[in-house]
Amino acid sequence: MSFKLNDKKGPISDINVTPLVDVMLVLLVIFMVSAPLMFSGVNLDLPKTKKVNNLKLTQEQVILSINRAGEFFIGKEKYLKEEILSVIEEQMKKKGTKTVFLRADYGLDYGNVARTISALKNAGISQISLVTEIDKKP
Repeated sequence: MSFKLNDKKGPISDINVTPLVDVMLVLLVIFMVSAPLMFSGVNLDLPKTKKVNNLKLTQEQVILSINRAGEFFIGKEKYLKEEILSVIEEQMKKKGTKTVFLRADYGLDYGNVARTISALKNAGISQISLVTEIDKKP
């Protein structure tokens, strides 16, 4: 829809912004839906607990994931057990954080999780947050 501001004959060279606004709104919706999915890290079946604290995990945090097979990941990168402590310490210095977020698969042996926490504490990392999913059942 357009309107005349003056009585000139000829083509109107005004920009029609309606399609631009439509495209921008669609892109906004797409990014709003996909933003929470952007950091999925490693697929794990996390333990279910009652809500304690809401965590918004981002790329700016040091997130250690251990899958069911006992493999170690920081973000999506896989590391050997022997090198994981040095990588975590390097990431903590680089990101300027003192907390490690530990995501461990529900099917993982509890002893593996306990040994990992013990190794982190022996390396001088005392702030360890265990990441779980919220139990939807009442």
